[in-house]
Amino acid sequence: MRRFLCLLLLILALPASGAGLLDSRPSSTLGGGSLDNSKDFLPVRQAFQLSLIETTPESIKLRLVATDGYYLYRHRFQFRTEPADIGLGEAQLPKGEQKHDEYFGDVEVYHGILDIDLPRKPGEQRPFTLAVTYQGCADKGLCYPPETERLSIGDTSASPADQASARAPAAAAWSWKELALFFLAGVGLTFTPCVLPMLPILSGVVLRGQVGGLRGLSLSLAYVLPMAACFALLGALMGMFGAGLNLQARLQSAWVLVPFSAFFVIFAIAMFGAFELRLPQSISSRLDRVAGKTEGGSLWGAAVLGVVSSLLVSPCVSAPLAGALLYISASGDALGGALKLFALGLGMGAPLLLIATGGATWLPKSGPWLVTVKNAIGVLLLGLAIGLLSRVLPGQVTLLLVGLLSAGVALFLGALEFNVKTTRQKLAQLLGLALLVYALACWYGALSGQTDPMRPLGREYATANNGAQATSESQWQTITSSAELDRLMQEARSEGKPLVLDWYADWCISCKVIEHEVLPDPAVVARLSGYQRVRFDITDSNAEQRALLDRYKLFGPPALLFFDKNGEELQTARVVGEIDAAGLIERLNSSSDQN
Repeated sequence: MRRFLCLLLLILALPASGAGLLDSRPSSTLGGGSLDNSKDFLPVRQAFQLSLIETTPESIKLRLVATDGYYLYRHRFQFRTEPADIGLGEAQLPKGEQKHDEYFGDVEVYHGILDIDLPRKPGEQRPFTLAVTYQGCADKGLCYPPETERLSIGDTSASPADQASARAPAAAAWSWKELALFFLAGVGLTFTPCVLPMLPILSGVVLRGQVGGLRGLSLSLAYVLPMAACFALLGALMGMFGAGLNLQARLQSAWVLVPFSAFFVIFAIAMFGAFELRLPQSISSRLDRVAGKTEGGSLWGAAVLGVVSSLLVSPCVSAPLAGALLYISASGDALGGALKLFALGLGMGAPLLLIATGGATWLPKSGPWLVTVKNAIGVLLLGLAIGLLSRVLPGQVTLLLVGLLSAGVALFLGALEFNVKTTRQKLAQLLGLALLVYALACWYGALSGQTDPMRPLGREYATANNGAQATSESQWQTITSSAELDRLMQEARSEGKPLVLDWYADWCISCKVIEHEVLPDPAVVARLSGYQRVRFDITDSNAEQRALLDRYKLFGPPALLFFDKNGEELQTARVVGEIDAAGLIERLNSSSDQN
């Protein structure tokens, strides 16, 4: 039964992981999630932090840090000098992450840290102002208007200390939620086949029968804390130097992505039992000798064992640990990196603390179910490898690989077996058949030119739906100025009609989704039939339009604002970011509108 439950959890997790790794546009909020106002999103200069890294006679180096959950467009960068006669060379931007959108086509985006080099004219030493224009979006479905920041570029003879003082400080790159997730990940790593069997051995060596009470707790803490500290040191080093290496940006190159993907495939094959990962014999034998000479039952001995064991278990958790280090490297925050891996180490030591306080009966016993866990981790590692390769492979090839992985899991679940007898086997086979159907859909979609694993067969619109969409679009009035908006709102108040205001821009992907998929939905059209429908187009993003965004406390499109017959906004119905048709209708029904 444990084998079946683990595989069930794996299959339920696959769509979520596939969306995060492979989805080509921001995900919609299902069921009308928490999109009630702009507080769910950061102001633009907190979402994207620009700093001056270095100024030399030859070049200017800038750094833009996109907060986790936000990304920047490569093609939206502009660099100007004031005065204009101080020219700059072409900006040196690394290759971005390939992103395919059904409305915008192929674009390049940047997550994490982005370093930009601007060549200077030889011999040009005059101070000037550098205007940097950029644009980005939130993964939740909000697009910011183009933002321009100005940096003062002074005399290159200034001291390094003066240049460093001009750099913008980076924000702390950790939160309590992230620490909790790393802790839970550490607990999960404990139940890998090469870590869980060590718990009885460790408890015997560390505790030496002193289970329960303050002594057992202190001995286990003396073991767990140094082990976690070793991981914290690794996290601090990666947070400190990983940003300088800019691994996140370098990972956009096929020369780096392919070896990393091969690395995860090798670990996946090891998880399937083809071979066993171990430290080199010369190193492991020395560590074993140190552990053997260490006296158990003492605080000092437990601490030494904690440090040694952090090295011994590293091969078993190398793949998840590599992913964690890569994530930390994008933060540029040594403290945050240390805290995250310290939480990971505490999670790995939590079961030992449970044993030390007399709770060993709550821990699962070693057995064949560990093989299922091992196989499940292998499948997830293969999924991660596909996710990395999707940045350099055509979308159709990625879809073929997703189908191949799904078919492999389906065969493992016994989708094509005939001698199925037990109820557990029948349920596993049923899930396998569902995955096999999904795999066939992926293969057919890939051969038909589709690229989205969440919609392998694409999206077909019936003629009736196209007609409904055209009718719906004709009922929206598009405006571009605050004067036009004020006039239409006054007309709606005079006629006693509620009004819906759709904030739109051509450069907003999520706006396209709402325009083509949500607003033409027959149920939405029927629900908005009594509203005056106004679409405010802020594609130009001029000063007047940006002032109107501030007036309504918005960061950017998409947004849907609803006003009653008296012109008062229905705050409970406000939508900021992407939403689906069902969620929009739910919001409207739960609002206080009684038109």
